[in-house]
Amino acid sequence: MPTLGVALITKNAAAHLAECLHSVAFADRVVVLDSGSSDDTLAIAAAHGAQIGSTADWPGFGPQKNRALALLDTDWILALDADEVVTPELAAAIRAAVTADNGPVHTLRRRSSFCGQWIRHSGWYPDDVPRLFKRGSARYSDDLVHERLLFDGTAPMLAGELLHYSYDSYEQVLAKINQYSTAGAQQRMARGKSSGVAKAALRGGWAFFRTYVLKRGFLDGGAGFAIAVMNAETTYYRFLKLGWLQRQG
Repeated sequence: MPTLGVALITKNAAAHLAECLHSVAFADRVVVLDSGSSDDTLAIAAAHGAQIGSTADWPGFGPQKNRALALLDTDWILALDADEVVTPELAAAIRAAVTADNGPVHTLRRRSSFCGQWIRHSGWYPDDVPRLFKRGSARYSDDLVHERLLFDGTAPMLAGELLHYSYDSYEQVLAKINQYSTAGAQQRMARGKSSGVAKAALRGGWAFFRTYVLKRGFLDGGAGFAIAVMNAETTYYRFLKLGWLQRQG
């Protein structure tokens, strides 16, 4: 039988890690690559029998995920985040896909929650993410944030859903706005992009309109409005920080 490995990267991911690891107990191996957790992340990973690795630096989401993939020698790899949970229906579909070997890459349908509410619009659903692949047939882009799985050909959809606990609190929302906007600015700076206050304001306003109106975020109620504001602020500060980096450099 072909073997299946699960690759995760973590840092202070204790909130949902146990549920995540329990949901992939059917896998042959699980690798958790940590980058300096100070909570119970490593203890939880050890209790679930995961192989634990650690890195002293943080190269960005894409490069770190590629490091985790390199730690697996299984025939197939399922790439997950520590706040994602495989439903029983999806687990059955994953096992069937690995056994059938009917394509090197497969897509999972993800449903995300925002501060306790499952989101059905706002550009968050349907959210189709390629995550299951034969070892060596795919790798992540080197992006610091919003990394993509790179592969050739198509990736058929599997049945079932991947549950994503994206934000548990508004404190976490604010922290990620800062984290993602900084990484996004650095990424654009490296690519030679430019920005200023006017561009930041226009891009932020467009992000809100796209999320709340075009992506029908208003149908998600208060959570939809909060997501639109979050996207607007992340975009605004990303371009504002880019302009600041240019002036410093």
